Amino acid sequence: MLVMETYGKILLIAMPAFLALVLFEKWYAWRKGKDNVRTADMISSLLSGVTNVTKDVLGLSVVVYGYGWMVHHLALCHVKAGWLTYMIAFLALDFSGYVVHRIQHTYNFFWNGHLVHHSSEEFNLACALRQSISGIVKIFAVFLLPAALLGVPEKVIAIVAPLHLFAQFWYHTVHINKMGVLEKVIVTPSHHRVHHAINPEYLDKNYSQIFIFWDKWFGTFQEELPAVPPVYGITRPVRTWNPVKINFQHLWLLIKDAWHTQRWQDKWKIWLAPTGWRPDDVAGQYPVYKIENVYHFSKYETELAPLMRVWLWIQLVMLLLFLSYLFGNIALIGVPGIFIYGLFIFLFVYAFAELMDNNPDAWGWELAKLLCGGLIILYQKDWFGLNGISGFIKYFVGTYLLFSAAASYYFCRNFKKQLYQ
Repeated sequence: MLVMETYGKILLIAMPAFLALVLFEKWYAWRKGKDNVRTADMISSLLSGVTNVTKDVLGLSVVVYGYGWMVHHLALCHVKAGWLTYMIAFLALDFSGYVVHRIQHTYNFFWNGHLVHHSSEEFNLACALRQSISGIVKIFAVFLLPAALLGVPEKVIAIVAPLHLFAQFWYHTVHINKMGVLEKVIVTPSHHRVHHAINPEYLDKNYSQIFIFWDKWFGTFQEELPAVPPVYGITRPVRTWNPVKINFQHLWLLIKDAWHTQRWQDKWKIWLAPTGWRPDDVAGQYPVYKIENVYHFSKYETELAPLMRVWLWIQLVMLLLFLSYLFGNIALIGVPGIFIYGLFIFLFVYAFAELMDNNPDAWGWELAKLLCGGLIILYQKDWFGLNGISGFIKYFVGTYLLFSAAASYYFCRNFKKQLYQ
C-alpha cells in the first residue's frame, strides 16, 4: 500500500505537467500552421495513459523473479547507494530497456504489450502516453541481471526506474530538428521519429530509450533521411480510439488464428513467430487489412460535431478529477475500495472512447458506468470519503453521472440517425 501511495503522489505532480506540455505542443503546432495533434487522437492517447497508470497504481501486475529476488540470491557483492550506484542503475535500466524493446518488436506475443504505443497515426507528446495495460505478468526483470550481480540496491532501481521512464517523454515530437553532436549520444526526436515510422526504410530500427549507442553497437540504428519523411502508425491500423480494445486487439487476433489454423505446429508457432506472421491457411481465409503503400492510406478519423467536442473536453476534465482524487487518497480509500474505484475508472474510459468512435451502442457502457457509480454512492452514502470535505459532493457526483448518461444517449441517438440516412 505504501508503494501505491508513493506512486500515486508522484503521478499527482507528473500528470498536470505532462498534460500542460501536451496542450502547449498543440497550441504551438496550431500557431505554426502544422497542427498534428488531432483532438480525438490526443484524447485517446491520454485515455491510454490513464488506464496504464491506474493499473500500475493498483498494483495489477505480477513480477516473475523480480529484481529484489535476484539481488537477494545472486549478488556477488553489495554496493552502497551513491552517485556511481545510481549511474550504474540508469545504464542497466537503459540496456534492459533496449533488449526488452527489441523483443517486443520481434515476436508476435510480445508485440501485443507494445503495439498500443505505436498505434497513433500522429507523432506528438500525447502519443508518448500510450502505454500498455496488457502486460500484467512482467518477466523481463532478468535483463537487470548485471545490476543485480553488482548488488545495486532495489530501492535505487525503484527511484531510477520512473525517472528513466519520464525521460523518454520529451522526444516524441516533430517540432525539434536534428540536435548536432547530441545525435551521437542520446535518443533525440529525430531518432525516435524513425522508430515510430512505418516506412520500409525505418521499420524496426532505433530501439534505444535514452542512449542511442545501443542501436549503433547492435546494428539496429537508422538515421532519419531528408528524402524519406516518416509516416506514423502501425501497418495493421487499429481503427479505434478505445485504448482497452487497442491493448488486446493483437492478442485476440493471435488467439483466433491459433484456433482456426489446421496445423498443430502453427497453433504453437504463432506465439513466438516474427511479429505479423500468420499461418497460410488462416491468412487466406480470414484476411486482415494491412497498409501496403504507406504514402497512400486514410488515417482513422471519426466525425466530431462542435457540441461533441465540447462534451469530450468536459468528460476529460471530469475523468482527471476522479483520477486525481484516487491517486491522492489511496490510503483513505483503502482495500477493496481502490479496486472498485479502478473498475469505475476503466468503465469511464471505455464509455468515453466508444463515444469518440461514434459507436451507437456506447450508451450501454455509459449505463454500466452510471450503475457502478450509483451503487457506490448508494452503498457508501458517500464517494470514498468525500463527505469529510462536504456532504454535498456525493450529490454533485450523482448528478454528473445522470447528466453524462443522458448526454451519451443523445449523441448515440444521433449516431443511429446518421447510420440510417
